[in-house]
Amino acid sequence: QVQLVETGGGLVQAGSSLRLTCTASEITLSTYGVAWFRQAPGKEREFVATIRQTGTTHYADSVKGRFTVSRGNVRNTVYLQMDTLKPEDTAVYFCAAGRPILSAIRAPNMYGNWGQGTQVTVSS
Repeated sequence: QVQLVETGGGLVQAGSSLRLTCTASEITLSTYGVAWFRQAPGKEREFVATIRQTGTTHYADSVKGRFTVSRGNVRNTVYLQMDTLKPEDTAVYFCAAGRPILSAIRAPNMYGNWGQGTQVTVSS
């Protein structure tokens, strides 16, 4: 059974950094596009960043220049480095694996495998 697990969330002050890790079992992450989404209370799940099978990356405008998605040296891991965090980054962060076409990389329903999420809280 495919399993994705996110770790690294926590409570930090504005301006701080966190690194989230997505670890997979039963699939080879390098053969999938891996995306990070987030969902704040009362809001829809929104795209944050993705790294495609080719290694190319894409970001939401709200995090561009502050967040970096990368594949780990450890097999089957993907990281989301989050710098200069803001209170509006507070949300549950999910990693997801799939093979969407380029025009659909921001659509949650294009990803068939999801983790359970990790809470990120940024205080002002």
